Amino acid sequence: MRNYLKLAIVLSLPSFTYVACKHELPELPPVVTPPPSGGSGSGSGSGGTSTVATCSPDTVYFQNTISPLVISNCAMSGCHDAGSHKSGVILTSYAGIMKLVKAGNPTGSSLVSITSTTGSGVMPPAPKARLTTAQIDLIKKWISQGAKDNSCNACDTATFTYSAVVKVIMQNKCVGCHSSTSASAGIDLSTYAGVKVVADNGRLMGSIKQLTGYSAMPVGGKLADCEITQIQKWVNAGKLNN
Repeated sequence: MRNYLKLAIVLSLPSFTYVACKHELPELPPVVTPPPSGGSGSGSGSGGTSTVATCSPDTVYFQNTISPLVISNCAMSGCHDAGSHKSGVILTSYAGIMKLVKAGNPTGSSLVSITSTTGSGVMPPAPKARLTTAQIDLIKKWISQGAKDNSCNACDTATFTYSAVVKVIMQNKCVGCHSSTSASAGIDLSTYAGVKVVADNGRLMGSIKQLTGYSAMPVGGKLADCEITQIQKWVNAGKLNN
């Protein structure tokens, strides 16, 4: 409790603010075909990434969900990226994130406490959007499952609806910079209407494909080719709110 209070006080200091919306995104490990006996690619908590397997709907994967979620919302320039490392905290890697996590114990993990609190020490700090209840629940579930450095092959280009694909990508990798409360460049990607605006004017595909003349997004990284294909198919199909 004493360590958490110390962390919460440090993280709530006025100087702990986002200077710019720039963050680092990791590359997912290469997809490896699992053996016939398979499994869910649950990995281990020792720091080594597991063999990439077919995703289990009951498992929360670090590389697929937790890492991009934390990086998008916390590992910004001026905050917890490798260059800024505010308060000595770097959240761009599994090892760094695990310093705020107690595997198997969500309530004892600072990562849960500082994103769930309603006090002045909440992270991300205002005016950045807070993590949603659903996002915090994902973090809790991942920790309850052992906080493993795991991954899976989740991307299927045959699936490209807004609700199942586009919205999820925006929430996990873009809304940290482009929300209703902190719309970098005036762009809000937290709603269907906001995403459709940039899809209609071509900025969405131009940015995620990182074409000349567009701001490369996400800053410091790039979506997987499969994810870009999914979003492109959604655009080609009429940008439906489906």
